[in-house]
Amino acid sequence: MFTLNTRAALGKQVQQQRLAITKRLFTNTKNYDALVLNAYTSKGGQVSLTASKDISQKTKHLIEEQLKVSNFKKAGDVRTLYNVGGMKQVAIVSLGEQSVAQKDEQEAARRATALGLQALKPQGAKHVGVDISVNAHGAGEGSVLSQFSFDKLKSKKEQQDEDIQVGPFSESTNTELTWESGQIYGASQNVARMLMTSPANLMTPKLFAEEVAYLLAGLENVEVIVRDEEWAARQKMNAFLSVAKGSAEPLRFLEIHYNGGKKGDKVHGLVGKGVTFDAGGISLKPSNNMALMKGDMGGAATVAGALYGICKMQLPINVVAVTPLCENMPSGTATKPGDVIKAMNGKSIEVLDTDAEGRLILADALYYLSSKYKPESLIDLATLTGAMDVALGDVFAGVFTNSNKLWHNLEKAGKQTSDPFWRMPLNDGYLKEMQDSAVADLNNLGKGRSGGACSAASFLKEFVSGLEDNQNKIDWAHIDIAGVMDSQGTDGYHIKGMSGRPTRSLIEYVRGLSK
Repeated sequence: MFTLNTRAALGKQVQQQRLAITKRLFTNTKNYDALVLNAYTSKGGQVSLTASKDISQKTKHLIEEQLKVSNFKKAGDVRTLYNVGGMKQVAIVSLGEQSVAQKDEQEAARRATALGLQALKPQGAKHVGVDISVNAHGAGEGSVLSQFSFDKLKSKKEQQDEDIQVGPFSESTNTELTWESGQIYGASQNVARMLMTSPANLMTPKLFAEEVAYLLAGLENVEVIVRDEEWAARQKMNAFLSVAKGSAEPLRFLEIHYNGGKKGDKVHGLVGKGVTFDAGGISLKPSNNMALMKGDMGGAATVAGALYGICKMQLPINVVAVTPLCENMPSGTATKPGDVIKAMNGKSIEVLDTDAEGRLILADALYYLSSKYKPESLIDLATLTGAMDVALGDVFAGVFTNSNKLWHNLEKAGKQTSDPFWRMPLNDGYLKEMQDSAVADLNNLGKGRSGGACSAASFLKEFVSGLEDNQNKIDWAHIDIAGVMDSQGTDGYHIKGMSGRPTRSLIEYVRGLSK
């Protein structure tokens, strides 16, 4: 006859057996139908799964043995296993050697997550758990960035499959940046990608302003103001107006205020070049690859994407962002080579080349923000010069700045997000060629491609108010993103097409300031 104690003991044994059976599979409380797991691999062929706490030893051993015989070695290798531990599909991605991967865990997790999801999507996976044990934030970024596509204009038959539903699997020790923050960073870059990829007829200055206002609607501490041509004329933004006058599409000046910091704290400024299509004006571009010029508003797009992320993160800081939006088209009303205009700050400019238009619209925007709001720091972003693409290609965005502190903060942010910056020379020697005009204070061209990115930066410097003010000196940086505007192919979380870079680095930079 059983006593109460023996019955209790037997019940406990049965419960433990049931738990053991469950643990033999995966800890899968969210009922994922597939998993992305990470593994370290050594040169000697040793394999070690990173999410060990959530996988039984038996299942872990089974997976590792299969990986060893599949030549699973170098970082980026992906193997998909089926019906393992009760899971329909498991994609395992190599992080490479542990000592190397741990030098940049965020990038390792970001890339591995992207590769794993891209392996599972063609197999019909719908609800995927992602290993976040290495770095939750990086995994969150990779889960969103890797799934970007722009197929809403295709017929239903041609549309790609719906995005995979993704959630965290395993545990993370990082508490400052999380899975959720990573997804915000990724979604913010996808906002910029979406804006840049949209055809120019569907992303005019008016539609761009409306789209951004819609994206930010309902978020806390943010105000969106859309200005028109009449307002720009009252502000005497003649440089901006001169670029827009060749197009039938009306210009817009988008101004965004994010007030997450204390009232009275100094603001930080962002300016983005917003030429929604650049035909070159009267100085017409060659037709080859002109279609890519729908992305000439990449500066405005990355600023809008960054503001989306800053608002979603509710960072404790005050930011003012402006994006002058227009088209640069040839017509009977367009600005002509040789015309002279007077910018908002009173300086006259001889327009030698109407295709050097980005610096004209930025000139008025920079002066407006710097003189009116006197920000503590000011950064402008623009797909400005082909010379920058020649100099740095598609790896680094070029930074011209008067501030070592600002450069240090940008460099640190770029390394954190693996979307890096390279410092370029800001020197008045590059301005001399742009001061050579018989009829105006400046010309807008200089010597063209020879040092073109450097001379363009020196030109912009002339329109930032407060650079010489020793009492309230503005830290300013110009970031030329022409080289990183698009990706030539898909590789992990880098998707072929307009890149949306460096949106995540901007958010990380502002997050650093807010700390």
